[in-house]
Amino acid sequence: MTGPLGILAGSGDLPRRLIAASRGRQRDVFILAVDGQTDRETVDGCAHGWFRIGAVGAMFDALHKAGVRDLVMAGKFVRPSLFSLAPDARGAALLARIGFRALGDDGMLKLLTAELESEGFRVVSVADVLGNQSIGKGPLGQHAPNEKDDYDIERGMAVLHALAPVDVGQACVVQQGTVLAVEAAEGTDAMVERAALLQRGGERGVLVKLAKVQQDDRLDLPVIGADTVRKVASAGFAGIAIDGNRAILVDRDATIAAADAAGIFLVGV
Repeated sequence: MTGPLGILAGSGDLPRRLIAASRGRQRDVFILAVDGQTDRETVDGCAHGWFRIGAVGAMFDALHKAGVRDLVMAGKFVRPSLFSLAPDARGAALLARIGFRALGDDGMLKLLTAELESEGFRVVSVADVLGNQSIGKGPLGQHAPNEKDDYDIERGMAVLHALAPVDVGQACVVQQGTVLAVEAAEGTDAMVERAALLQRGGERGVLVKLAKVQQDDRLDLPVIGADTVRKVASAGFAGIAIDGNRAILVDRDATIAAADAAGIFLVGV
């Protein structure tokens, strides 16, 4: 890898982890910061530019000027309405090719990746930057799912596999075999809060989060961090099942410690 690493940064801690990992390898970074999406603290001390989300041409020009060849996308993005994009000429051309097709996040990211590659950039995965992040299979901390939790996990996995072809979401919450919520446009954290309002007494529910079968592993892999663990615990759920082969733990030690402290399980499946 040569030249600075370009990071299209959403919110959350993951972009900052990538910055730290790149600096640890003595590699410069250039941050594409998006109005209303990127945390201000992410760009502190970094070469960066701020852009509205529809300014595709301006982003490409900035990447070329910075000497970026490799680009990674990381962080949480709130998908905007078409009417709020205010695209530049390159963004308008991309929207024209999309037309009015109904595309989920995976479809949109694949189109954006193709556009980046046509411009000469190489899209890399978060794992390429952070190194081996394989979670593996089985409990990750002091707590493990019981037999009833295992049933809910299997039910959640079946639901997510069934929904994968229509590109809806990566997560769901299941309690006693009932699907309380499926992740859609709101994201995992908001879905967990919604599911908390629907739970019943008895055996607690579980959060299940998997990569979609057709998903490009460079793009939007499932991410779990200490904040998500705390939200799941606060919601009153028993634990989290996360894709053991195609997911990322942000700060593995801190995330596992948060699950142990909260008394919930964290398991790779």
